[in-house]
This record gives sequence, structure tokens and C-alpha cells, in this order.
Amino acid sequence: MAHSSEASWFSTHLGTWPLGPQGTSINPHDPAPGLSGEEFLELASHSVRVQAPMVRRGWRSGDNGAGRGADSFEPVSWAEATRLVADELQRVAGEHGNDAIYAGSYGWGSAGRFHHAQSQIKRMLNLFGGFSCSEHSYSYGAGAVILPHVLGAPFGDTNACAPGWDQVAAHTDVMLALGGFRPGNTRCDAGGVFAHTARSWLEKACRRGMTLIVVSPDAADAPAWPNVTHIPLRPTTDTALMLGLIGELEARGQGQHDFLSRYCTGHEALARHVLGEDDGTVRNAAWAAEITGMSPARIEALARQLAEARRPLIAMSWSLQRARFGEQPCWAAVSLAAWLGHIGAPGGGVAFGLGSVNSVGQPVRPLKAPGVFQGINPVSSCIPVAGLGDMLASAGQPYRVNGDLRRWPRARLIYWAGGNPFHHHQDLNRLRDLWKRPDTVIVHEPVWSATAQQADIVLPVTLPQERSDISGSSNDRTLVYSPAGREPQGQALTDHAICARITAAIGQEEVFRDGRSEGDWLAYLYAGYQARFPELPSFEGFTAKGAVTLDEAALAPVVQTPLAAFVDDPVACPLSTPSGRIELYSATIAAMGLEECGGHPAWQPPEEWLGSPLAARYPFHLLSPQPLHRLHSQLDKVGASARHKQHGREVAVMARADGIALGLIDGQCIKLFNDRGACLAGLALSDTLMPGVIVLPTGAWFSPSDTLLAPNGTPLERAGNPNVLTADRPTSELARGCAANSCLVAVTAATAEEQADVP
Repeated sequence: MAHSSEASWFSTHLGTWPLGPQGTSINPHDPAPGLSGEEFLELASHSVRVQAPMVRRGWRSGDNGAGRGADSFEPVSWAEATRLVADELQRVAGEHGNDAIYAGSYGWGSAGRFHHAQSQIKRMLNLFGGFSCSEHSYSYGAGAVILPHVLGAPFGDTNACAPGWDQVAAHTDVMLALGGFRPGNTRCDAGGVFAHTARSWLEKACRRGMTLIVVSPDAADAPAWPNVTHIPLRPTTDTALMLGLIGELEARGQGQHDFLSRYCTGHEALARHVLGEDDGTVRNAAWAAEITGMSPARIEALARQLAEARRPLIAMSWSLQRARFGEQPCWAAVSLAAWLGHIGAPGGGVAFGLGSVNSVGQPVRPLKAPGVFQGINPVSSCIPVAGLGDMLASAGQPYRVNGDLRRWPRARLIYWAGGNPFHHHQDLNRLRDLWKRPDTVIVHEPVWSATAQQADIVLPVTLPQERSDISGSSNDRTLVYSPAGREPQGQALTDHAICARITAAIGQEEVFRDGRSEGDWLAYLYAGYQARFPELPSFEGFTAKGAVTLDEAALAPVVQTPLAAFVDDPVACPLSTPSGRIELYSATIAAMGLEECGGHPAWQPPEEWLGSPLAARYPFHLLSPQPLHRLHSQLDKVGASARHKQHGREVAVMARADGIALGLIDGQCIKLFNDRGACLAGLALSDTLMPGVIVLPTGAWFSPSDTLLAPNGTPLERAGNPNVLTADRPTSELARGCAANSCLVAVTAATAEEQADVP
């Protein structure tokens, strides 16, 4: 049940380490530790820390946002800062209504369950009368909307479909992994990671004899283990591959029609579609080969291999739905799994996000967090999180999402904490212009990130090692007590303390604090865990031990197989879809009349892919995955992230053959550009990446040049931030998710003048 340690535990989204007077050390309970906790300690005293509350001078003088991002700041006292924030919240609410306050916090600021920025500022803003909010995530926005239509509302969660890793290790004999297993993805998890176990489970399955077939543009996405093969395909064409596989199964009579008839609705319409009976286009191996770049013979062999497998599993990474029409690969993956007939069987069916974060598929009783009560928000206005730019561009205008007609709120005040929109969002040149429209931007930030530089009021917040908290992923089984191991830098405060000071200005501090100190809150939250799991020790015992794990002696406690109850008895245990079955054709979606998403899964050529006319001008498909050396934009200036850079710039990876054709060499400074902007990056030539693809991880701090311009006239971005290149288009009108992976660029060597303009 308990783990003891001679030092305190220090917990983050990337890992948990013992923290003593000399720094962090290796966690003996973690089989695959990732980055070092020392990087957080290095950041604590770095020159990029915000040392005091800061106010932009132009905002003080009433420039209406004109100087935002190009202005200087002046320090103020906490008393003045919190008064300014409270006054501005009251002014905007009084003059424009509370829906004019947009709180866009994204939640990655802390792994702690109490010092969770979203919870703290939402609790505070509800005491001011409410705010407009966002829903879903950049990571999984399309999947979270389409899957409730196909499988029912409970399956919109990122972890809901996946069989446990123990089932994969014991039962799966063929796993088709679409999008691959990028090594860095399982290093992180919302709520923290105590032990990185996902890749060890996958390795166990492969060494037991499971065949792992990784389909992605980069062979580096496939682990170098026994029984692992890699198949390259053009980015964002996975839907065409899956429909082609269904077409092959159907043409050969290998589809599991008993399963389809009993458990699915609409499979007849999808069968007509893949056989070409509705439009004359037969979606078979030859058709899919033209789109994906795979050979027809390879697709035919893959269809046979899946049909003959004893227990196949279709596993799709989250990255595939972060593209135009990103709803379609999710729907197609469920359809392919249904055609194979193993949904609801241990280790079979379909999974989303295995390998995308550490906790998906963990065979545990999860310690779902009780959370901080945020209060009731009387404002109903809510936007898709990836709709931030469209909200600012189209304030007050109607839009459609998931069949609903809504209006974009008129955001006059943006309040951001725990995230960095100038990392997460697309087309940052567009966002930077639109960001000037609100009256005021307020942020909580520990460092001078791009979002802090684009704000009006910057409130310095503590880093994880400067505050005490309880961490633990809601999909995992270990809780960690992570006490403050270092004093806060400068005048930094916790989000809770900042919000308490702001609510004091309207006489609501005691209501906000609920009569509890921060230590009392930790004991209160832990009591919520104890109420659900009485076998947990007392709070005093927990803090003394530092970490507790449910079912520690059991490597894989029995967990219900996803969809098993439905498959056992679809009448007694129907799904929450309109038909009660798996909807391979959705009358609900069809009735929406959307041009970009019809009633069944379909391949639709996006505006930007290697088969589009635009590829003649911009011949490289840009992918912008999570970085290997940091989490999002965190830790960008320190540790492995800083060491990995070339001359202070993020490194882009391209196929060696492409580099040679362009006359480029390893380590050279290059420029990536398209109609939206341009950025500089270092270059690494790869022998595993397919030609025509370039990979530039996200997270380099947005650094537009003061003097040099991109070909389209926007400032040249100097640090290697790919989101000056990605399009701010939604996946479709159904989900309006992030579509960053539909992006074409051109590449050239940087000039001497450009190389000299360092970030």
C-alpha cells in the first residue's frame, strides 16, 4: 500500500522524484524515468522567472491593446495588482455582462489536485458572477465529440475504449497501431506520473508474441522490439487506409456480419459506400494505395492478417484526430474493429490513446480525484477550446458545433492561468493580431512566456516545487504527497493565494477559502479519496509515507473489459446511442446537414495534404508532435530542451533524401514557410522519416523578429515554433477540434542575416 522515502517526493506531470537538500534523485519505483526533476529546479532560479506583479505601461495609459506584445512592464505591489484585477473584472461584468469575461485556462500548470489553475480561477470568477468558458481539449477535441455519437456518451473520455494493458499483454495477437508509439508521449499525464509503465506493458506483449504493426510516416514511431513492423503512409490518410481495409474484408466475405447485425446499426450504408454502390468509387486496396502511398499488395496483406488474427486490436493515437476531418479516423477505427468482430473481447476491439499518455490502458482501480468545488457558473456561454481565434475574430456571430447553434462571446477580458495559448493555438500571427482586441488580458505565469509577454497584467505564480500538493492521475492508482521543497522565487504566490486576494476586494475571501488554509484544503481533498477508498491510510500516515498505491501487490487487478457488458447482452445493457448499438451510420449526424461530416465515416481530401494542388508550392507535410525533451512549452529554456536546440532554435527533422535534394546538411539553420508565416529551425536529417514529411515539435517559445519578415509579410519567427505555420481551421463543424496536423510548408536554407537574428 505505501511507499516510504528518506526524502520528500516532488511530483510533476512528467514524473515523480525524491527531493532532498541536494536536489532530486532517481525514483526507484519508476521502471522508465524520463526527464530529470533537476530541470524544474533549474527553472526556479532562471532569469525568465516573473519576480513581481507586473502591469503593461500602455494598458495603464489606455491604449486599448495596441501595444500588447511590444510594450514594457512596470512592477506593482500585490495590493495594487489585485485591486486592478478586481476592479477590471467588476467593470467588464458591469458594462458588458459576465459573458464578456473569457477564462481560457488549460490546466497544465500543475500536476497537483489542489493547485490546479483551472479549478482555482473558475472558483474565483464564479464569485464575480461567472464567465465564458471552453470545453474539450486541443489533444482530443474531435474524438471527444464524435465517439459519443458512435459508442455513447461514456465513451467520449480518452480512456474509455481502451482495453487494459494486461489484456493486451495476455490476449492481443495483432495490434494495428495507427499513428505509432512516439517515445516521449507516455512520459506525461494530467495529474502526474509516479511510475512510467505503459511502454513496459507494450514490450511485454511484443515479447510474448503479439505482432505490432505501426503505421505512421516515421519508422522511429515503432519500437525496436521483436514482432514489430513499420508501414509508412502519407500523413492524415489513415481514414482512407481503414476504409480500404473494410472494402477488402467486405469484397472477400471476411467481414464479421453476425457481429455487425447484432451489435451495430448502419453497417449496410457503410458497406454500400466502400463497395462503391452509392457513388461508383470502390474503396479497396488499389483506391487506398493511391491516397496513402502504400502499395495495394501491402494493404491486401494487411487485410488478410487482420481477418485471420485470433484477437486483433485497432489502436489509434490521438494525433490522427488533430487534423482536418479528424472525426473521421475515430469513426473509421470503430468501424474497422466492428468489421473484425472482436469489440468487447479482452485485448480486442478498438483503443484511442494507448501510448498517448502514461495512464491510458493502465490495469488499475483508478483514484479519480475529488477535485476542488468550483461553484456554479451562471453564464452558459462555452466555446470549443480550439475556437479561441474564431471567438476573437467573430465576436457575437453565430456558429455551429455538434448540431447546436451558438454565438461566439464578445470577450472584453481574457483571464488565463495554467496554460500557454501562444504554444497550443494555431496560426500564431493571426492570434497575435486578434489578441489585441479585448480590453484586458490577465495571466498567472511563473515565467515570461509568450503569453505573459502578450498580457496586460502578469501575476507571478509558484512552480510545483514551491507549493505543497497531492498529485495523482485520475486514471492511475498512486497518490503522492508533494510538499514544498523550495521557497518561492521573488513575490510568487500560489494560484489559490492570488485568487483569495482578488476575492478579498469584493468581500468574498472567506467564501473563496471556505474557512480553510491551503494545508486544510489538502486534508479535505484527501478525505474525499478516503471516502471512496477506505483502505487508504490516514492523512497523517499519507504525508509521512509520501506515496500510497492501491492494490500494490496486484500487478493487474481484474478490470471490466470495455463494451463487454453490451456485447454479452445488448438488450439488457444497451449503449447510450439513439439505437442502443454501435452507430456506423448516425442519423443524428446526417440530420445536421454538415458538408464536412456526413452520416458515416468517409475519406475527404483536406485543403493541405501531399495529394492536394497546394503541394506543388509547399511540398512538405509538417507534423508538430509533442517534444521529447519537455512538456508542451514547459522547461523550454532549461535542461535537455535547451541542450537539444541548435543555436537556441528547435530542431526540425526531415528525410535525408529530401535534405540532399535541397542541398541541406545536418545542423544547418533552415527556414520553413507557407502563406501564414515562416520560422527558423535547426535541422536533423533522418533515415527513418519518409520523404515529403518534416517534423517540428511544438513548444519553442514564440519569438517573432523585430526586423525580419516572412515571405507573407508577417514577422519571422526565430525559435522554431511550428504554430506560425499551422492553420487555424477546425476539424469540422461537428467538433471544431484542433486541426494542426493538416499543414503544408516549403523549406529553404536560412540566409546569413536570418541566422544572425537569434531568439
